Amino acid sequence: MHRIRLRLPAAKDALFFALLAGSMALFNFSLPQQEPLSFAALFAALACGRALFASCAAYLAASAAFLSWEGTLCCAVQACFLLLVFALYAHFRRHMGYERFLYGAIAQLPFLFLFPHAGYALFPIPILAQKAILAAAILLCALLFEISLRALLFRAFRCRLTGAECAALALCWLLLGMGLLHALGEAAFTFAALLALFGAAALTGRALAVPFAVVLALPLCAVNVSLAPIAAYAVFACLALLFLPYGRAAAALALFAAYAAERWLAGALSAGTLSLVLTLLAGALPLLILCILPRPLLERMQRTLLFYRERSLPRIAVNRSRRAAGEQLYEVSALFREIECAFRDPETEDEAPRRIREKLTAALCKGCKNTCDDELERLIRVGMAKGKVNLIDLPAELAKRCVNAAGLLFVLNKELADYRRCAAELETARAGRRLLAQQAHGVSEILKDLALAQSEEYTSSDQEEALARALQEHGILCAEIFLYGDRDGCTVSMTLPAQTDGRAVCRIAGEALALPLALADKIPLPADRACFVLRRKPRYDAAFGIAARPKNGETQSGDTHSVMRIDERRFLVALSDGMGSGENARDVSARTLSLLESFYKAKMPSETVLSAVNSLIAFSSEETFSCLDLAAVDLDTGSADVVKIGSPAGFLLSGEELKILEGESLPIGMLEAVHPATMRLTLKEDDFLLFMSDGVTAAFGSTADLCAYLSEQRPLNPQALAENVLAAALSRARGEDDDMTVLAVKLTAA
Repeated sequence: MHRIRLRLPAAKDALFFALLAGSMALFNFSLPQQEPLSFAALFAALACGRALFASCAAYLAASAAFLSWEGTLCCAVQACFLLLVFALYAHFRRHMGYERFLYGAIAQLPFLFLFPHAGYALFPIPILAQKAILAAAILLCALLFEISLRALLFRAFRCRLTGAECAALALCWLLLGMGLLHALGEAAFTFAALLALFGAAALTGRALAVPFAVVLALPLCAVNVSLAPIAAYAVFACLALLFLPYGRAAAALALFAAYAAERWLAGALSAGTLSLVLTLLAGALPLLILCILPRPLLERMQRTLLFYRERSLPRIAVNRSRRAAGEQLYEVSALFREIECAFRDPETEDEAPRRIREKLTAALCKGCKNTCDDELERLIRVGMAKGKVNLIDLPAELAKRCVNAAGLLFVLNKELADYRRCAAELETARAGRRLLAQQAHGVSEILKDLALAQSEEYTSSDQEEALARALQEHGILCAEIFLYGDRDGCTVSMTLPAQTDGRAVCRIAGEALALPLALADKIPLPADRACFVLRRKPRYDAAFGIAARPKNGETQSGDTHSVMRIDERRFLVALSDGMGSGENARDVSARTLSLLESFYKAKMPSETVLSAVNSLIAFSSEETFSCLDLAAVDLDTGSADVVKIGSPAGFLLSGEELKILEGESLPIGMLEAVHPATMRLTLKEDDFLLFMSDGVTAAFGSTADLCAYLSEQRPLNPQALAENVLAAALSRARGEDDDMTVLAVKLTAA
């Protein structure tokens, strides 16, 4: 219950009370004997917290329509009673609940005993009983009017109205329209109804204008006792919607032509000249008013209608969540950056020579008066470089002065052995620290990129409305559309019936947005609906072929391969050849590829990936090495980053051209740091990228023979190419062979 205001309406409220007084006057003409139906409007205004005195004054002004002092007296008594009751509640700051209907029933007593009423001959009951029934009906209308007024004052143009509120508003219009017909005639009603109908069609542009037109026709149906007005107004709304895409003037002309035809069929145009002019003006003026309405004003009114606008609250909630997630990711990224700094090697001076010299001096030189610091320093440096020292390493001056040279060499070699052991342990710890620092750096970069991506807000777009219209023109009704991202990363989410053809949706959406789109996901929803997720289609697609055979006598090949989609627009292919053959070699190559896949899926920087994988493989166990061919391909541009580590030559087949891809680095895990051979290629449609293990290249004998064979090939698909190369290698193998694997990739048009 809204708090009652005991004040005169402000200038802004003056229009409301003028409309309230006019509506009350029309309500008094709704029923045949002009019963005070305006009482329901007064009760609703007071219950909604409108100004007491102004509402009661409007009620008394509307009572002049009775042209009877008894009717005016009845309204005055009712107004005074309700004014007193609501004023007392306001004074004591009491909330008025359902007891207000009891006060409304009491306020109807003056109608029973003061209001003049002749009764209806159709009902053979006493007039007082008829008035009691009418009083109950008016009180019921008061409930409907209160629901309607609350909806108009506090909910309309702010949120969607409920079904009950829409029904109450429709009934209120029925009574108000009947009063308008009885008081001012059909011309005035037609003016108001067509103005509302054409305005609804122009502002919304949606099929909702048709049921709205049916509601507008209800008063005509009730007064004329005919359903023909419903059909006529439904046709008016359909024509307006049909011609609106061609402009408001075209829609107005079509609507006026239909109205004139309907009036001609009804015989209204055959009346007198004055009636004909009024009839035509009633249909033309509202359409003319809306045609000359400035477009900026119309657009402003459209933005005001939240009911028809894009629902912004879910978008705001999503943006808030994305901002919060972005801020949190950025903080976590900063944390991993600090971890990286903590695990970096401190840049301190090596104090091992000084420490060893101090131990030698303490153990052997306590009673010696000679000063041999420089000579000892040189001897220690030589020992650290060689790993041990002997007599020929002694500096000449030190050999002359030192009385215990043999003991000096013994103690020094013992200290050098301890130094080598500690240095190896320290280097292992440092390598681990560097690995952890690299991983922290990679995780920090990933989180920073995610934070920046998540911080980007989704905003509404005119393209969403254009896409909705395009789908509607093809008979596809879309409940919701959510479009975000730039042209390269455009994503469209739509709620559609589950049985909708995804290909048709992609085609229509692609034409509307001028983008090639593909169906990325279809998420089932309740009530036989689904969320269709469309993303920009890449320029290229890829096909893959693999042919492999293990070494004779082995059940498993030491070669492993991977074909993986990194994201919607990039894929990765890799071929790993573990040193040796059989199960152990396969474990090494499989572990290498598994690490690479995990790092690339996490979108870690490539330089960090290769260095980290090399360190992890080197730490895992001794003598586990792996050769690697890797290519990450962008399906939008055809750009391919190729990495070769200790592997044989690869090839790019582009039409008549054959390009050799070679690298000279050692296998992964062989040394502390990997230095891969990297290159960037640009693939075109129908190009083939070919990787193979050393068993295949060894079978051909030389790169020249392999190039000669590949130059003769005119492959159509990558699987056939891989199988042909493997078959040719097997036919050339002489006795001793190795694991053989061929991996082929063909770039095709999407």
